[in-house]
Formats: sequence, C-alpha cells, structure tokens
Amino acid sequence: MHTPISITAVASVSALGKDRGSVWESYRKPDHLITERDFGFDKAFVSALSDLEDEEIGKVKRADLKYKNLDNSVLFALYASRMAADLAGWGKGAVFGVNIGSSRGATGLFESYHREFLERGKTSTLASPTTTLGNISSWVGHDLQTNGPQISHSITCSTALHALLNGVAWIRSGMVDKFLVGGSEAPLTPFTIAQMKALKVYSRGSDGGYPCRALDMNKTANTMVLGEGAAVACLERGELNQALAVIEGVGYATEVLQHNTSISADADCFQDSMRMALGEIAPGSVDAVVMHAPGTIKGDSSEYNAIRKVFGEKMPALTTNKWKVGHSFGASGMLSLELGVLMISENSFVPVPFGAAQEWSGKVERVMINAVGFGGNAVSVLLRQC
Repeated sequence: MHTPISITAVASVSALGKDRGSVWESYRKPDHLITERDFGFDKAFVSALSDLEDEEIGKVKRADLKYKNLDNSVLFALYASRMAADLAGWGKGAVFGVNIGSSRGATGLFESYHREFLERGKTSTLASPTTTLGNISSWVGHDLQTNGPQISHSITCSTALHALLNGVAWIRSGMVDKFLVGGSEAPLTPFTIAQMKALKVYSRGSDGGYPCRALDMNKTANTMVLGEGAAVACLERGELNQALAVIEGVGYATEVLQHNTSISADADCFQDSMRMALGEIAPGSVDAVVMHAPGTIKGDSSEYNAIRKVFGEKMPALTTNKWKVGHSFGASGMLSLELGVLMISENSFVPVPFGAAQEWSGKVERVMINAVGFGGNAVSVLLRQC
C-alpha cells in the first residue's frame, strides 16, 4: 500500500466480553462460549452475549428515548463504537467517516413487525425506519456527532472487512483522515436459525465438547454455529506512534458461482485476495492467518487449500475464533481482525484447541485476516506490528 494506515483502536461486544481485557482473557482459555437455546420450533447452539453484556446494551438503549425502538444490531454497534472512539481519542464533533455494515440487519425487529402484520393486517409507524439497512451507520454517526460520511452496506459474511476496504479507500483518496469501520449482527432469531438449518450447514451436536469444529479438517459433518455481536476499528492516515497495528495490504476478489452459496474447492477468490493483500511482501514473512473457517466441511477445506496454494510449504500458523464464539455473519471479519490485532499486541498466538497442531515462529509480527460471504466475495487484510 502506498499510504500506511494505522489502526488506533478496536472495540467489540460479543460472548468474548465487552472490553479488551475480557476479550483477551477469553481467548487465552480453551473453553468455547456456545450454549443451546430454545427457539420455539427448534433448539440450536448459539453464542450469545452474557447477562453482564446484555445489561450494558440495556444501558445504551435507556440512555436516549429515541434508542428504545432500535434493533439489537444497532445497539451493539453503538456500544462498540462509543468505546472505540473513546479509545482513539475521537471526541464529540470530530470529523471521521462511519461505515458499519450488517449481513442481515434488524432481524429481531423485522421478524417482530412481520408477525404483527400477519396477526393484525397492519404494522407500527416505526417498522420501516427501524429496519432499514442504513440504520446502523446513521445512528452511530448521530450518537458520536461526527460530521463525516456515513455508509451502510451488506456483503454477507465479508461485510465488516468490506467496510475496512471502504475506509482505506476514503483515507487514501485524501477525502478524510479518519474512518470508523466494522460490522454488527443480531441473528439469534427463530427465522434466521431456521434459514441456516435449511442450508444443512448448522451444528447438530457437540463433538468432543465443541459444538463448532471450525478448522477441524477431519470432521464428517457441518458444524456452523451462529453468534451475535459487533466489532469496529478506528483507522487513521499514516503510521502513528499510538497505533495497535498498521494495515500493510488489502485484497479482494470474487469467483464465478455454481450456486447461491458456492465456493470452489481451492477457493480461487481467497487465493486472489490473499495475493493482492501480500503485493510484493514475501508470503513467508506472514506469521499467522486468522481464517474465515465457518465450521463447514467445504468452507474450511477450500480456504485451507487456498492458503496452501498461496503460501506453499512455508505455511503460517492458522487459527480462527468461530469454534469459540460462533459465526456472527457481517460482524465476523472485524472480530477476526480484533483477534489479529490482539495477537500482534501481545506477541502471542491463539491456537484452536483441537485438530492439527500449529507451528509458529514464536513471534507474531504479521497477520493475515480472511473473510468471505455468499457469492464468493472474499477480502484479505494484512496487518503488521508498528
């Protein structure tokens, strides 16, 4: 990249915790954060916010009368964005862009309003404005009183890293110097769970104590589990002293579809996105890759094959967080980036506690982050230590 871009803050809320300390503590433990929940027609394994985190989200909802009708996807983003802006030192009225996307948007409210319509033949006044996709970034911009551009989008499971691509592009263009980017998802609803189960990708039970076997290359069944949460990062022009990590390269690619959820056996889109992110940087200098690895047989194996094609015999250490915190769709890429930033900051690798052992050099200076969504929309981001 011609213009170095610093990540000056990362913040999230998920089953991992509500601040950096609790998130890192969660990652240092081999326990998963997945429980079984009853959704009326069916039960499903999910990774949900804890009671303590729910209480924090409740405080956000009660802080402003206008917030009481907002979907959890918006409230999660407000919480994480406030924390990130505070950590970065971006005060009220600061000029920065906002791009926080979501794969599915206001699922909870949409299902509630649609049920109301089926029962009454009419719906509430706020049904439309509170379920539009632009809800998240616009409310975050309002809450933080920024004067910069506010963008929302949905590119399924690579949404958050596409937001990062947008932030990088705006900063490199010179139109802004700072951008808040990320994703938010609240998909733990009956209809969303039913859709995932219809695809035959959802976990049916615990295997060796882990309902989601993401990055287990020997699994014989799909084991995807949904999680909820939001994660955002503050991007700033230049290589700054206070940076947590520097974005050294970005890559993106799509591939020709065979069907709506397809990806090729060797994930051609990931090969292209990773090579673009690397640019002239030697693949052997990458210490770790945080994989998308959704816990499905084909999803995990195709990405692994792509990494083998790009890195050859000198493989980086491979990890993922979905075995622990599930797949949060549009927020998942930024949660993966948060893991990458933490590993760089702590100079420590976080392994998956099952499957093949990973060899690493004892240092974490460069980390690749991967995400891909339906339609073969892959994004790769290369981070390095400052």
